[in-house]
Amino acid sequence: MSLIRVHDKYFEPYLSEAEIQERIRQIAARIDEDYAGKKPLFIAILNGSFMFSADLFKYLTIEAEICFIKLASYKGTKSTGQVVTAIGLDIDITGRDVIILEDIIDTGKTISQFLPQLTNQQPRSLKIAILLHKPEATVFPVQIDYCCFSIPNKFVVGYGLDYDGLGRNIKELYRLKEN
Repeated sequence: MSLIRVHDKYFEPYLSEAEIQERIRQIAARIDEDYAGKKPLFIAILNGSFMFSADLFKYLTIEAEICFIKLASYKGTKSTGQVVTAIGLDIDITGRDVIILEDIIDTGKTISQFLPQLTNQQPRSLKIAILLHKPEATVFPVQIDYCCFSIPNKFVVGYGLDYDGLGRNIKELYRLKEN
């Protein structure tokens, strides 16, 4: 892994594909154990979680369903402070065990604004599984049940995460290079 350029910024290697996959396998094993005999519904938040969601789902051995919604709050490398729902939930979650799949939680605003909508639909249980958490950036604390990596408050790209639309297809994770 070497330095890469996305748009006008340079990014340095942060997490390898092997490290990411191993941690996702571990999280999948925990979910398999926690949901043995159940059939949870996974709600993947697009666009960023698509790679994490696909890989996690491949490693699960329990019966499970998945659906996708689209929420957004980023423009460039900064949060806009506004959460936009572009594609909504079209499945009844009443009485279901639900696990939200998200790529990253930094300020926590996006997920904290979405949780009440789900809670109002009265799922049996509601948990959160994420690839990345930035504890230093968290302003709206949420209960994270399954977290692959806690990372410093640095902008990252790759493995589904983008910088203005580019970089999602990179298999590894890179962080913004300091000048």
